Amino acid sequence: MPTVRRITHDFLERRGLTTIFGNPGSNELPFLTDLPSSFDYVLGLHEGVVVGMADGYAQATGQPVLVNLHAAAGSGNAMGALTNAVYSRSPLVITAGQQVRSAIGLEAMLANTEATQLMRPLVGWAGEPSCAADVPRALAQAVFEAELQRRPTYLSVPYDDWDVELDSNATVTLDRQVWRGSAPNEAHLDMIVDRIKAARGVGLVLGGEIDAGGLFDRAVALAEHLQAPVWMAPSPYRLSFPNRHRLFRGVLSAGIGHVSTELAGLDEILVLGAPVFRYHQNVPGPYLPDGSRLIQVTEDAGSATRAPMGEALVADPGVVIEALLSRVPASPHARGQGFAPNPQPASGDGALHPEQVFAALRDTQPADTGYVVESTSTNTAWWRQVDLRMPGSYFWPASGGLGFGMPAAVGVAMGRPSRPVVAVIGDGSANYGITALWSAAHYNVPVTFVILRNGSYGALRWFGALLGTPDVPGTEIPGLDFTRIAEGYGVPATAITEEDDLRAVLSTVPTGPRLIQVDTHLTTPE
Repeated sequence: MPTVRRITHDFLERRGLTTIFGNPGSNELPFLTDLPSSFDYVLGLHEGVVVGMADGYAQATGQPVLVNLHAAAGSGNAMGALTNAVYSRSPLVITAGQQVRSAIGLEAMLANTEATQLMRPLVGWAGEPSCAADVPRALAQAVFEAELQRRPTYLSVPYDDWDVELDSNATVTLDRQVWRGSAPNEAHLDMIVDRIKAARGVGLVLGGEIDAGGLFDRAVALAEHLQAPVWMAPSPYRLSFPNRHRLFRGVLSAGIGHVSTELAGLDEILVLGAPVFRYHQNVPGPYLPDGSRLIQVTEDAGSATRAPMGEALVADPGVVIEALLSRVPASPHARGQGFAPNPQPASGDGALHPEQVFAALRDTQPADTGYVVESTSTNTAWWRQVDLRMPGSYFWPASGGLGFGMPAAVGVAMGRPSRPVVAVIGDGSANYGITALWSAAHYNVPVTFVILRNGSYGALRWFGALLGTPDVPGTEIPGLDFTRIAEGYGVPATAITEEDDLRAVLSTVPTGPRLIQVDTHLTTPE
């Protein structure tokens, strides 16, 4: 009779979950033994890096991915990175080893006595099978929950379950399928169409679901059809619209009062694929400008229910986009794409300005490059200088949790090897995921890591000024040499101080991972 392990491996293989990101402990070894040759195990040296790589891989492929963590300690190490996967709605299926069943109640070493509670409320579902015979079904539930909710799930499995033999009843799980239909009804579509038709001024606010759902080009078509100004929702984690397009008005600020000011003059605001809104700075003010109404369309029910204003439709934004394109007459001023010229970059004082670095990337990297960005103090400079016109061009830590950038870049490159990947990382952020360099080197993943070194937590200094606390300790980090760190992990590295040297290095095509440390002028997000 087949074992739990064999049935589980067969199920994962049939579902296409054959790439496993992990850092194993003793409790996980029984699951990993006899792993079929069709599986790839990607080792990370810290569980936060493991989840970050898996998050990038899931976003790049659009598919669920399996993560294997160790009991309570390993799962705890991963929780900071897990917050990003939650808000990027990445379908991670996280499994963790548990002590043998007879030892859990005794709280033996490496027992997780409250396994299903540990990762809540972050995960969308958490479970531990009631018996060995329930392992295949429980794993299938974890996979289906991740797919349907687009949110990480967590399954703890006692390690003595894997060798248990099961009868044929357990194999019925292998061929299960679960589907979701999310089309809105005609009354809802008519309501949205009628309001857009009647509006004097329509604005579009687009979120990460647009890129993740393959709707980038259709969103551009809708904006041009309506001749509507477009904003990206605050703190975007994906690129939902070309940032140099003539209809693009920028990224909405992450403060209540700022959003209201920036959207002034619109009587109808249509938010597609984004929360309403993910604020950050405490900037009081009205939620909406006077005379404005808002409609939100999202597949995330939680995002719809917690919004403080407007109407919300929980549905596929793509269906709404197509209805508007077919039922709302084109603007008499409708025309195709047009792009604003790139501005001259600002120059730094004694070091390169981040705008010079981003302009160099824009001018030297292929148009289909995917950028994984985690340099929080350079947002304004980034959006001023980059020229991103393709879907899948931008990835950012969706919850703001540091440590995403370096591992996610490895995962994006693994999941989408046909496109170049550049990681743009601040020197403060880099230390949270630095061991990703080892995985990049070990698997020879051709990522270009650009480390902006200014010796400071720049975003904290900006917040200090915003909050009236400018002289707090712990905001400076001098003395870091990332070239030596990278070489220790097996990644070739170069230190750059001049713009011409930077452009020359960036113009070469990498055959494996490389790190470029660039000394930069300290800026603020504005």
